[in-house]
Amino acid sequence: MISIIVPAHNEERWICKCLTSIRSAMESVDEPHEVIVVDDASTDLTPRIAEQMGARTIRVDHREISAVRNVGASAAGGEVFFFVDADTQINPQAVSAGLEILRSGAAGGGCVFEFDDPIPFWARLFHRLGVTVGRLVGITGGCFVFCTREAYNATGGFSESLYAGEDVAFMQALKKVGCFVVAKPTVVTSARKLGVVGFWEVLALLLTFAIRGAHYETEKTLDFIYGQRAQECRKPAKPAQLGRCSEPPAGR
Repeated sequence: MISIIVPAHNEERWICKCLTSIRSAMESVDEPHEVIVVDDASTDLTPRIAEQMGARTIRVDHREISAVRNVGASAAGGEVFFFVDADTQINPQAVSAGLEILRSGAAGGGCVFEFDDPIPFWARLFHRLGVTVGRLVGITGGCFVFCTREAYNATGGFSESLYAGEDVAFMQALKKVGCFVVAKPTVVTSARKLGVVGFWEVLALLLTFAIRGAHYETEKTLDFIYGQRAQECRKPAKPAQLGRCSEPPAGR
């Protein structure tokens, strides 16, 4: 069985699209699966929407995405894990490619991402560069990562000593266990942060990552990722969106 683990904190604006994309992808792939949403202290409608969409929903209060992902893995019953961020939309091609990679013997892998909205020209350049370099060195963003249960257990899971860069550290740990493969298909993720940050801030973050690798966590990078402006770019979900999410999910 495949366990799809979705960490979420105040994601009412995106969780419906995420879960709808998962349902659609898995209907096409037609593999036994479960969807686990680990809600990390949300104060909005995230857990309600997840439950109404038919996902198994676990409530925690960690405020740390690595710990939240690990909770989901601990609760999972599958032999294959897909970690999907709550603001990300997947597709059958990405899931099928991931399964093929794992069944060929790899420990794990991931997909690079495109954005759901237009982004500034400078951001498009950074993104293209990141995609190219990521495919060359075998690193992706953390919004869509997959691995076998065996490989996950061998790594010890996501490092809970890291509040940023935990996804890259996990990929590096998987590489010590076996092959990590960047799949050809892409997924779609939210461009929300690029609406409230500037060129120099993104450049500084990329340089810090290039120098320090997975351990790029600093006070500034944490503020960049989780700070007040992360809230400024989060708009309440529209009533119509909530209405669509309240419908029972179709059969898997």
